[in-house]
Amino acid sequence: MLPPSRATPASPGLPDLDPVSLLARLVALDSVNPDLVPGGAGESAIAGFCGAWLAARGFEVHRLEERPGRPSLVAIARGTGGGRSLMLNGHLDTVGLAGYDGDPLEPRISDGRMFGRGTFDMKGGVAAMMVAAARATAEGPLRGDVIVACVADEEHASSGTEEVLKSFTADAAVVTEPSHLELTLAHKGFAWFDVEIVGRAAHGSRPELGVDAIAKAGHFLVALEDLGRRLAQGPAHPLLGTGTVHASVIRGGEEASTYPASCRITLERRTIPGESADGVERELTTVLDHLTSTVADFAYRLNRGLYREPFEADPRSPIARTLARHAERALGHPPVVRAEPYWTDCALLDRAGIPCLLFGVDGAGAHAATEYVELTSLERLTGILADTVTDFCS
Repeated sequence: MLPPSRATPASPGLPDLDPVSLLARLVALDSVNPDLVPGGAGESAIAGFCGAWLAARGFEVHRLEERPGRPSLVAIARGTGGGRSLMLNGHLDTVGLAGYDGDPLEPRISDGRMFGRGTFDMKGGVAAMMVAAARATAEGPLRGDVIVACVADEEHASSGTEEVLKSFTADAAVVTEPSHLELTLAHKGFAWFDVEIVGRAAHGSRPELGVDAIAKAGHFLVALEDLGRRLAQGPAHPLLGTGTVHASVIRGGEEASTYPASCRITLERRTIPGESADGVERELTTVLDHLTSTVADFAYRLNRGLYREPFEADPRSPIARTLARHAERALGHPPVVRAEPYWTDCALLDRAGIPCLLFGVDGAGAHAATEYVELTSLERLTGILADTVTDFCS
């Protein structure tokens, strides 16, 4: 199969329902997240293409765009009534193109793999879910609604799924992030905090007047490392292990001849089910208050940033059992059950009361210089999703 011409990627076409050719078209559309890369193309072009493709196959299409230039798409095949609704969710945005080995927007097939930015993370999953939904409804409506959510901004702050959930819901959902055709039933959350260590500015020749905020910050960094060791020895989730913490960014000082009045440390705390942002804040406050009482002239300010909850699915839920059954039939063995250390939109769907799980393609290279999807896994994923949709919504 030859990849599509770069000059005509936006034509939805109407021939067969082939996830490989659809993926090639999606890869050729630049959808770099502008919150990650200033000036990035965003999701407008790819959302337009997906909307036209799904509308041509009988779906009712809704374009959501609270943030101009950052649209998400919800396409619905309405059921006849009396059946369960299922949402297939995947993100349209990618990370940046700089540093990619070759042309990131020119899909290339070699040795059963398609290479290009987004093939693995996660336009492969988007292509599979679009084709699966179209196949499942090609002979007419099912009893329940089939909902395809192609969302913006997952790579930064997940504003797309948040916007979708303001207006749409479902009885269950499958997020098609890459999972190597393994059933992902849990993932970690994260909490970002800024810790400002407060010093006192003075001329470098007057140590009696100054308080070195950078030196004081060193005490906190040592305490943070110790906190990480204690977390590693604490209670563990059976699939995810323990929570973690690390310093991400440090900023302080003005010039060589001045005592720094401030040193700001941004840290990330990865959380497991049962941990919360409030709990992490108490944990950090305990560490910082101890330093205040034991280190001379130590003072701080603690500010909470973005927080995303951890996720854990019920393996006995109808959607988990339905998808696992069809995966076992397609793969010839029960799917491996796994968890992910990274965060996904599953947590938002779960918080909205939608039972969900994650199941996607095999491949490698997410955010890397070379990225690819195994095409056999793309075909298998499409078939498993189509059978799951038909079964669940009937």
